[in-house]
Amino acid sequence: MSDSRAAAASGSAESAESSDPSDSTGPSDDGVDAAAIDGEDDAAATDEGERSDATSIDPEHRRAVETDRWLGVAGASLALVGLGVLVRQSSLVLAGAVGVGYAVYARAGDAPTPALAVTRSVSDESPAPGDEVRVTVRAENVGDAALTDLRLVDGVPPGLAVVDGPARVATALRPGTAVAFEYTVRAARGDHEWEPLTAITRDAAGARERTTALDAPTTVACTPGLSAGGDLPLRGLTTVHHGRVPTDVGGSGVEFHATREYRRGDPLKRVDWNRRARTGELSTVELREERSATVVLLVDAREPAYVAPDPDAETAVEASVAAAGQAFSALLDGGDRVGIAALSPLDCWLPPGSGTVHAARGRETLATDPALAPTPSGERFYRSLWLRRFRRRLPADAQVLFFTPLADDTAASLARRIDAHGHLVTVLSPDPTATGTAGERLTAFERRQRLRTLRSAGIRVLEWRDDAFPVAVAAATRRWSR
Repeated sequence: MSDSRAAAASGSAESAESSDPSDSTGPSDDGVDAAAIDGEDDAAATDEGERSDATSIDPEHRRAVETDRWLGVAGASLALVGLGVLVRQSSLVLAGAVGVGYAVYARAGDAPTPALAVTRSVSDESPAPGDEVRVTVRAENVGDAALTDLRLVDGVPPGLAVVDGPARVATALRPGTAVAFEYTVRAARGDHEWEPLTAITRDAAGARERTTALDAPTTVACTPGLSAGGDLPLRGLTTVHHGRVPTDVGGSGVEFHATREYRRGDPLKRVDWNRRARTGELSTVELREERSATVVLLVDAREPAYVAPDPDAETAVEASVAAAGQAFSALLDGGDRVGIAALSPLDCWLPPGSGTVHAARGRETLATDPALAPTPSGERFYRSLWLRRFRRRLPADAQVLFFTPLADDTAASLARRIDAHGHLVTVLSPDPTATGTAGERLTAFERRQRLRTLRSAGIRVLEWRDDAFPVAVAAATRRWSR
C-alpha cells in the first residue's frame, strides 16, 4: 500500500469543463500524384467551432444552489389558508398554516461548508496494464459543525475503469468522525492523476445544496513492458549504413546478387573459382548488400480511431500502441533507426534514433505521451496542418509504419499522400469491427474497401485481430518475400 496523501480542505471549488469539438477533416483526394496532392485545398483547417467553458475553475469558490425541494409549498399553503377563510373551514386554514411553517423552516438554514481532511491511497502506484488497483478514500470532519447530509464522489481519472465498488458514499458526519470507502480500478497505459474529490452537503431541510472540490493529489503511472516481436518486414528505402534490409545493390552480404569481370584488388574469397575451372576466366561474385533503414512509427490516435468491437474490449489505439512497442523493440534490435509520431490533435514526435537511451525514450513516449492517451483528447484535428508539419520532420530516407484501424477515409488518404511523397508506407491495421448488426457489417465492409484501395495503390497492408500481431507479421513476411 502506498503512503497516504492528505489535503485539509475548507474551500476548493468544483470544476466543470465542457468542450467537445468535432473532427473536421473534409473529403479526401484519392489521387497519388505528389504535385496534385500539394495543391489540395486546406479548408479543413478553418476553425468553425470554438471551445466553451461552462464553468470557470476557481479554487476559492464553492457552488451553492437551491434544490427546489420545497418549490411551490409556500404558494400552495397560502392558497389553502385563503380557501379556508373563504369557505370558513378551520381545517383548511390549519393545513395551510402547517405548510407555511414548513416553507419558513426550509428557508431558515443554509447548506454547511464542509471542513474535511481527505486522504487517498492506492495499492500499487506502478501497476502493469490490466492489473487491478485498490483505492481507499478517507474523509474526516475536522470542523465544528455536524454534516447531516454529506455525499462524496471521488474524481476517478477518465482513463481508468471502476471494476468493483462505487467510487462514492453518502453519510452523515459529526465533528471528529470519519468515513472511508474503497473501490477497484483496472490499470491502463499512461500516467493517471486523480481529480479532486467532490463533496456535496445539504441543509437539514434539503432545500440548499453546496458543492466543494477537495484536493488529494494521487497519481498512478502504468508503463507496459514492451517486448520485441519478430523481424518486421520493411520496404527497400534504406540508408547507406549496414543493416538487415536486403537491397538491389551488389557488394558485401550473404545472398548471391550477380557476377562481374574480375578487377585488380578484388578479395580472393569472392572469386568464382568454379567458373575459373570451367572457362579459365576470372570473375568476381557480388552479394546482395543489406543496409539499415530509417523508420517512423506513426500511430493513429484521432478520436475516430478509439473504436472497439465491444464496450469491454481494448480500443484500436491501445492495440496500435502495443504493436508499435513490439515493432520499436524489434527494429532497434535489428540495427535500424526508429522514430515515433502520432496522428493526433496533440503533438507527438520522437526523431529517429538508436541506442539504449533512445530505446528508453521511445518506451516512455509510447507509454505516457498525452497524444497516445487511452482516451481521446477532445481537441480538433486539422489534417492539412498536421501533414505539412509531419512531412517537414520526416528525414528524406525515412519509411513509415502506419498503425491505424482505418476507421475512416482520412487515414487511408493520408497513407497514400505520404507514400506519394516518396516515404514508403506500410499500413498495420488492428481490426476493431464486429458483425452483430447491420450497421456493424456495413462498417466492416467499408473498412475492407479501404484495405483493397490501399493494396491496389501498391501500399503494403497488414491486419490482425486480438493479440495476434506477431503471427500476422510472420505470415506477411512469408507472403511479401515471394
